[in-house]
Amino acid sequence: MDDLFAQQAEDAFRPLADRMRPRRLEQVIGQRHLLAAGKPLWRAIAEGHLHSMVLWGPPGTGKTTLARLMANQGGAQFLTLSAVLAGVKDIREAVGQARAAREREQRPTVLFVDEVHRFNKAQQDAFLPHVEDGTLFFVGATTENPSFELNNALLSRVRTYVLKSLEPADVQAVLRQALSDAECGLGAQGIELPDEAAELLVAAADGDARRALNLLELAADLAHAQADGRRVLDEAVVREVASQTLRRFDKGGEYFYDQISALHKSMRGSSPDAALYWMCRMLDGGCDPLYIARRLVRFASEDIGNADPRALDLALNAWDTYERLGSPEGELALAHAVVYMAAVPKSNAVYKAFGAAMRAAREHGSLEVPLHLRNAPTRLMKELDYGKDYRYAHDEADAYAAGEHYFPAGMEEQHFYRPTQRGLEARIRARLDELRARDRSASGARDKPST
Repeated sequence: MDDLFAQQAEDAFRPLADRMRPRRLEQVIGQRHLLAAGKPLWRAIAEGHLHSMVLWGPPGTGKTTLARLMANQGGAQFLTLSAVLAGVKDIREAVGQARAAREREQRPTVLFVDEVHRFNKAQQDAFLPHVEDGTLFFVGATTENPSFELNNALLSRVRTYVLKSLEPADVQAVLRQALSDAECGLGAQGIELPDEAAELLVAAADGDARRALNLLELAADLAHAQADGRRVLDEAVVREVASQTLRRFDKGGEYFYDQISALHKSMRGSSPDAALYWMCRMLDGGCDPLYIARRLVRFASEDIGNADPRALDLALNAWDTYERLGSPEGELALAHAVVYMAAVPKSNAVYKAFGAAMRAAREHGSLEVPLHLRNAPTRLMKELDYGKDYRYAHDEADAYAAGEHYFPAGMEEQHFYRPTQRGLEARIRARLDELRARDRSASGARDKPST
């Protein structure tokens, strides 16, 4: 009896999300692409087939739960480490416990490492021999792309499973399950959650089951008691607990780069509406608006260039406006720039020309500057023919020295910049075509034999 009361007391202090953690595979909600009957991960857990793995996905998608279920089904000892707090010493202790379980009890061990991407290379390498010799089965959980954050040696010894954010219907199911479960959830409290309030909770959870249950638990404490004794979670209560909830935006992580990529590609694809949406997603998730401002400046040069040179001015003005006004007023200037740059003609001709010119500079080495292009501020330099025969363009017809050569001796004339037919660049292209035709005429006149 004392044990029962002790367990009840302990449960009273456990968060709802922990109490509602699935204890059987069939209780898991979501991840149907991995856990539908017959799928490899479903079979591995259901049949107790232990293997080392990395579970990659957003927070609250069931990574810890799946590791526990696999250990339970496989009759394994379950050990946990947090890469935020643990070091090599903790890894050695876990390996010691795994070795003891194998030698004394003939029992396997599943070592679950949360936030495994926070371990450095040496710490990750510490697992390798013990995974290799079967001392333990390694299960790493990460919200970051394993390709960037984990060693190739470790990745080659595990299977990677990609978990997805829960669908709204799945989050709804998680909430309803918690409200109906009298043993572990809130079923004994008789709390009602109207559909409108449930939709607000689902939106605030943003595909994260843990966040959904945490918000539900907070809201339950504020539920309004009705005259008939019912406790109702209305929209006002839900709005209050969810008012400061931010969307997922892991600055510097996979989600961060996915969203900035979506913003760039929407602008490049001339979709102002989608571009505005992705910018707002980033701002809503807590992205620094100045980061967006810097990316807009880069985009103006890389993807618009001379098709509309005003884009660069507008991006710089938006950046300056935000720094002067701050949030939220300054964010409108960023929106102004995003919509404009998505709508105008695009050209990456300058971007490509810059890359080609850099390659040429590296490949040709330190070629001498031709004498006629050198500066001659002193008498000695003039005596050495610095600047001799230089043709001052302003003294030529149309301020253009037709046929003049500006590249180093031994390097052929190069055309790195190839303007498009879009926007202002179409006029630039026509102008350059005209000038190059004059160059060809001038060269032809010089090449003709004298009569």
